[in-house]
Amino acid sequence: MTVSFLKELFATEQPVIGLIHMRALPGDPFYENEGMDYVISRARADLISLQEGGVDGVLFTNEFSMPYEKEVSPVTLAAMGMVIGALKKEIHVPFGAEAIFDGDASIALCAAVEADFTRCMFTGVWAGDLGLVDRDIAKTLRLKKAYGLNNLKLFYFVTSEGDACVGGRTTEDMTKSLLFNCRPDALVVGGTAAGAVPGMELLERVGALAQDTPVVCGTGCRLENVQEILSCCQGAFVGSTFKKDGKFENPVELSRVKSFMDAVKAWRGE
Repeated sequence: MTVSFLKELFATEQPVIGLIHMRALPGDPFYENEGMDYVISRARADLISLQEGGVDGVLFTNEFSMPYEKEVSPVTLAAMGMVIGALKKEIHVPFGAEAIFDGDASIALCAAVEADFTRCMFTGVWAGDLGLVDRDIAKTLRLKKAYGLNNLKLFYFVTSEGDACVGGRTTEDMTKSLLFNCRPDALVVGGTAAGAVPGMELLERVGALAQDTPVVCGTGCRLENVQEILSCCQGAFVGSTFKKDGKFENPVELSRVKSFMDAVKAWRGE
């Protein structure tokens, strides 16, 4: 296996990155005025369970800001910064931040909270429930440069959950052009929705094209398939699987994290 930045950042070439799904935030349609103290307490509980369970890193996302915005609102970024800032001293693993669907906002958020990495759909034009989502990677990378984020690692989605690529390009075509034009730190392959497995064949096809660029599974990684997934890619982002009963809306459950990470460590020979 090729040695990559993953080893330096996460102390393993096959990291499992646990997702901290922030509850709905001020301005979101389904924010029910629980207050930011509630949002922070839920994120803290998930952070504790993920870290005690042994994950290699964590990613903070505004997962409950549904329906997602093409350009994330200032109030959402402010709220996300507040949550991460409140927990910063309690984070003991590498961490990332993602303002969903908005690469520019994700870069700005990472600059403010001093994140180690981010993940987003940085490129392409996609059609789905949000209409057309048109990303401008040239602008995004120039923002990264302007903010002096030379060490910030970018995980690029080459698939989009539930959206179709405008123009009909295949995942393989997008992978090739993305590698040539953008020099991503890592590629992320996801399924059609949160918790949906992308398929081993697709992971293998992208991995064959990626060569020395790590390919990470973005969705659908579960206890029963994690070792199969790690046999063909260099890590996984894991969210719903860690939650009580495996349900998206529930809190992270320590026992589920531990069982999952025990299987991962057995696979990694630890």
